[in-house]
Amino acid sequence: MPLLIAITGIILLFLLIAVFKLNAFLSFIIVCLLVGILQGMELESVIVSIQSGIGNTLGFLVLILGLGAMLGKLVAVSGAAQRITTKLVDSFGIKYIQWAVVLAGFIVGIPMFYTVGFVILIPLVFTVAAATNLPLIYVGLPMLTSLSVTHGFLPPHPAPTAISGMFNASIGKTMLYGIIVAIPAIIIAGPLFARTIKKVVATPLPEFYNPVVLKDEEMPKMGVSIFTALLPVILIGLSTVLDYALPADFPARKLILFIGNPVMAMLLSVLVAIYTLGLARGKKMKEVMDSVAASVSSITMVLLIIAGAGALKQILVDSGVSDYLGNILRDSSISPLILGWLIATLLRVCIGSATVAGLTAAGIVLPLVSGTGVQPELMVLAIGSGSLMLSHVNDGGFWLFKEYFNLSVKETLSTWTVMETMVGVIGIIGVLILNLFI
Repeated sequence: MPLLIAITGIILLFLLIAVFKLNAFLSFIIVCLLVGILQGMELESVIVSIQSGIGNTLGFLVLILGLGAMLGKLVAVSGAAQRITTKLVDSFGIKYIQWAVVLAGFIVGIPMFYTVGFVILIPLVFTVAAATNLPLIYVGLPMLTSLSVTHGFLPPHPAPTAISGMFNASIGKTMLYGIIVAIPAIIIAGPLFARTIKKVVATPLPEFYNPVVLKDEEMPKMGVSIFTALLPVILIGLSTVLDYALPADFPARKLILFIGNPVMAMLLSVLVAIYTLGLARGKKMKEVMDSVAASVSSITMVLLIIAGAGALKQILVDSGVSDYLGNILRDSSISPLILGWLIATLLRVCIGSATVAGLTAAGIVLPLVSGTGVQPELMVLAIGSGSLMLSHVNDGGFWLFKEYFNLSVKETLSTWTVMETMVGVIGIIGVLILNLFI
């Protein structure tokens, strides 16, 4: 019954948004109320769960998306994005531009949360597509594939790191095996798949794309452009490396980790960008702040929609759907690797959050794998692959992609959802192949 109610709620969400054209945030709240009540939750508990889901989701995202929007806008309007884009095109050529953004997405994605990498790189993707006259999906989807794969497969991202700890898996081996599995997943679900969907017309969110082509002397220098645009990556990546390299009692350890926190890294980067891409180039503070204000106002509805997805996730967790799914599959005799992938997939479909799906699946499978001889690192990757499967309207990443690329729900399902599913399927196939040799 809980599973039937959850599926009914998701179908209703599709209908409200895609058929009746109701605002997505309102649709989420209506479905949250309905699912919570039908699952037998107390009326007051339903409201508390919705508030908790929204609060937990926005507590981090409102800072990251807000600061990311500011940085993206400054990088775009200053000409820094155009400068970097020109260099990328010159270095790789239009023919190989997909591989340039794949590489950028993978490098940025390893140390950074998916959302942080998204908001940093998306203005560059918009500019690359415009400068090369290539379809936006053709350029953008491969980069997002890299970001998504690193988010689901590789430490130091929250879910792979936490699951590695639960299974006592080696972080180093998990990263090594994860990269082996990630490469074919990224290539097939990214550049190769993107070449089959060129006809999907996506248009950049106007606030993060500067349509004015600047002259060479009007743009910041290459060094300044790259340093400012990638400063969050530098700060977070350096902090991550030093976290492993420095002894626990190193005097400045806490300060280094504080500066490398994604929120602090984004804040410092915005402040640097205000100077390097604004004041230092002769712009008035009011002009720079007008750009910043315009960027934040543009993401209000994006934040609300993602908050709605967070609320539905919390309702499904609090009402016991994840426990119910676990109990159904707990006594199964199939391979622990496939079982972990399947449970994570079902949780992902019902709950939406890849992180929650992965961690919940790990908790369910953990008691079942003792004594099976399965490599713990492969269990981490199997669960990570399942947690990326079938992203749809209850996933914040789905809406982030849809809104920034100005797509319809149907178009997002045929691009983003298919890409995520390909990553999940290729991931488990890669894990099963590795299992034959390890």
